[in-house]
Amino acid sequence: MDQRHRPAAAADTCRRLIEDNSAVNARQIEPPLTASSGSSTRIDGRRLRSERTKQTIVEAYLALLRENPRIPTANQIAERAGYSVRSIFERFPDLHALRVAATDHAFVAGNAQAVPRHVDGDRQTRLRSQVETRAQTCVQWLPLWRALNANQGDSAELKLRIRVARDMIRGRLELMYRPELSTLPEPARKQTVIALELLTDFESWGRMREFYGLSVEEACSAWIHAIDRLLPPTPAAS
Repeated sequence: MDQRHRPAAAADTCRRLIEDNSAVNARQIEPPLTASSGSSTRIDGRRLRSERTKQTIVEAYLALLRENPRIPTANQIAERAGYSVRSIFERFPDLHALRVAATDHAFVAGNAQAVPRHVDGDRQTRLRSQVETRAQTCVQWLPLWRALNANQGDSAELKLRIRVARDMIRGRLELMYRPELSTLPEPARKQTVIALELLTDFESWGRMREFYGLSVEEACSAWIHAIDRLLPPTPAAS
């Protein structure tokens, strides 16, 4: 597959996965509503309020995970969201369904945040752009990523989402460093992409910031230097 199309393919997979999950949630959460004369406005308002409540619950769940990687209880989520426990289970069949919905919400936000920039720039421009975008994602989503990995258990849904996320990260690396990677034979190219993914993993960012005490700027500089050394020379422009 053309490397330029890899991120789009991964994004499409993630989008379909999220849409399918949203459709299932909608069937489980919202009972059929039969509109009588003059009731459509009330029905629309009811659904809108329900969706707002659902969104608030998801955001409360994510906020709690950022503070503590342990899965929050229904009581904790309800207290943070400002709703009753009953309101949670009126919109989610169980806490696992809420966890999946929150993960999808985070993936959509993270994917929008990590849109590749300066794809056709020179080597140093692409290096800095990719690293700064990746760093921004890690700053915002590292706590959730840790919680997702620690609490995925036997959930096939969450394991699939982790695989999709990693595939999207690899796709962006392949897109941003296509000129350099194109000079390598397939085995070496694959190995280099794997090394780049490991180098820029969420936990790599966490170690630089927490264990080594690097500032955001210092951590970005360390990534740029390491990636620059790992990549082969940039081919001359034709």
